[in-house]
Amino acid sequence: MKQLILSAALLLSALQIEAAEHKVFRISTNQTDLILQVGDNGRLYQTYLGEKLLNDEDVNRFNWYQHPGSDGSISQRGWEVYSGSGNEEFFEPAIAITHNNGKTSTYLYYVSSSAQAVEGGMETTINLRDDKYPIDVTLHYVAYPKENVIKTWSEIKHQEKKPITLSRYASTMLYFCNSAYYLTEFSSDWAKEAQMTSQQLQFGKKIVDTKLGSRAAMIAHPFFEVGLDQPVAENQGKVLMGTLGWTGNFRFTFEVDNAGNLRVIPSINPYASNYQLPANKVFTTPEFIFTLSYNGSSEGSRNLHEWARNYSLKDGKESRLTLLNNWENTGFNFNQEILANLMKEAKHLGVDMFLLDDGWFANKYPRNNDKAGLGDWEVNHSKLPGGIPALVDAAKEAGVKFGIWIEPEMVNPKSELFEKHPDWAIHDDNRTMYFYRNQLVLDLSNPAVQDYVYSIVENILKENPDIAYFKWDCNSPITNIYSPYLKDNQGNLYIDHMRGVYNVFKRVKEKYPNVPMMLCSGGGSRCDYEALKYFTEFWCSDNTDPIERLYIQWGFSQFFPAKSMCAHVTSWNKNTSIKFRTDVASMCKLGFDLGLKELSSDELTYCQTAVNNWKRLTPSIMDGDQYRLVSPYQSNHMAVNYVSKNRQQAVLFTYDIHPRFQEKLLNVKLEGLDPFKRYKVTEINLMPGQTSTLEANGKTFSGDYLMKVGLKAFSANHTQSRVIELTAE
Repeated sequence: MKQLILSAALLLSALQIEAAEHKVFRISTNQTDLILQVGDNGRLYQTYLGEKLLNDEDVNRFNWYQHPGSDGSISQRGWEVYSGSGNEEFFEPAIAITHNNGKTSTYLYYVSSSAQAVEGGMETTINLRDDKYPIDVTLHYVAYPKENVIKTWSEIKHQEKKPITLSRYASTMLYFCNSAYYLTEFSSDWAKEAQMTSQQLQFGKKIVDTKLGSRAAMIAHPFFEVGLDQPVAENQGKVLMGTLGWTGNFRFTFEVDNAGNLRVIPSINPYASNYQLPANKVFTTPEFIFTLSYNGSSEGSRNLHEWARNYSLKDGKESRLTLLNNWENTGFNFNQEILANLMKEAKHLGVDMFLLDDGWFANKYPRNNDKAGLGDWEVNHSKLPGGIPALVDAAKEAGVKFGIWIEPEMVNPKSELFEKHPDWAIHDDNRTMYFYRNQLVLDLSNPAVQDYVYSIVENILKENPDIAYFKWDCNSPITNIYSPYLKDNQGNLYIDHMRGVYNVFKRVKEKYPNVPMMLCSGGGSRCDYEALKYFTEFWCSDNTDPIERLYIQWGFSQFFPAKSMCAHVTSWNKNTSIKFRTDVASMCKLGFDLGLKELSSDELTYCQTAVNNWKRLTPSIMDGDQYRLVSPYQSNHMAVNYVSKNRQQAVLFTYDIHPRFQEKLLNVKLEGLDPFKRYKVTEINLMPGQTSTLEANGKTFSGDYLMKVGLKAFSANHTQSRVIELTAE
């Protein structure tokens, strides 16, 4: 141990000669510079984060030494990029370690760096090392110039004789010096996902976190916005938009210090997670993805949407399948004949696929409700005597693709799996078990359980290679918290469990790269860019009431492109028309979850037309640029438009939610059009026999007029919607 420490100290001493030269790192997009500098003391500091500097000479003008306050300290202190616990910094650290000798201080010094081109950008890697302990931290930054997005994460390893204990492990630290800071956070609950609220950050710490274990969201979502100098606005002002790629417990710390500076620290939540790290093993933090927009959150959203489609969303540049799901129609009560008829309905509707939901499996404890059978992934012979192959054949005969629901990370105590392997479930035998939705979470820190969960997918696809889609659910947070597999090392559970989940996702993607999958979790409780590397889309909410969906989809659209967001037309809130419900769902990846028999002839014809229109407009809706025009949070209406990349096609969605009596109706001003092109305006998605009441329908306007003057698209009617196509001539 002493020899290791001595070697590290000698090497560090030599390397600090280079550090004394004030080595500067410029991590740049086309719009933003993040500048880091090695200080006189050999440690790494942030000296600038903001609009891109035009003069290269200006990059070197910054002083690493900040002035946090006149506290009489004899230490020079700055904005340390990865500040360690126990040093002279008095605020929240990025890393905290308990060493083999029981001591807890960490000082990290610059060692070396490298840069390399990666897909879409440039990666800068900076190596840091403690001068007294064999601790290494590697910081990674990937800048995507065109999209104005930066992705950053850290790696921690050591060579101490015994495991060290990590009690803090941030992905990064970012610093801001502004007159004021305004946080927009996204709170959540079942059927109330992505609800936006804002507040000014004052002195002290504001923490947003979750402790659910198996999924990031339900109480809060792993993304945020911070308005710098002013509250977050759509089209003006500087705003930081950040999201963490982690599906488990996360924590965002926003700390305003005594000098009025803001620290933003994204990380895995250290709650109940004092992590034991063996020597030479690498602890990799989640990726933190952020953009700095200088023209409001709308521009920031488009930055993230484009980045996601290009680099982080599975099949981000590929098409999506429209579908008919059976859940709202049948629940658990179906058989082979009923499903075969629904497949014919899917074909008649014009969608691409029929999706079979929950209830198709288990025999000893049949899956006839949510209290039994979960974990026993053999076909229920009573409901489906022909098994999945018969369903695949029926779908082929009907002329649609076939997809299927699974929830492989969970188990009902009333199941054969739990009888055989109770030690595979996270639970404490010394306590009375309690359940969330009558189930327990399988312990994916255990490699044997990972193999089992992977085998569920593999066995289904081996028997049925023509399955076109999986809906992968995860309905329960971790309860009864104890891992039989980890035994005395319970501090690793929350983290190693989630890494086990990712191991399964990776194996599925590597073996079956062409099978699209929906990420579902008791509604929208899984919605992060690490999981979306393996999934083509996510389910926003079990709440499909179209009025509530306007708010939910508005919130999620801040960070996720429409291509990743599933929206289904259902029978929720029948006080709204089938047109209104369908128009709301058409803003995202369109699906249906109802029986066609409950529709009138005109309603069915309308839905068929809407499906065809949606498919035709996918260059705008799925792959184009989104502009949020009128917020439901700020008015009794909502409007969003999408524009294709070549600006030849656009589509405007408008919704009258609950207008007030004699309310003044303002024009809807579009965005993103070519001001010099002329666009023909056509209202589409009309009910059979209905003619458009839009004054501009059939007329042609310049893009400039449509963006400056706009269209009279709102009405005084409750829950009325319009879909307006604009075609360049």
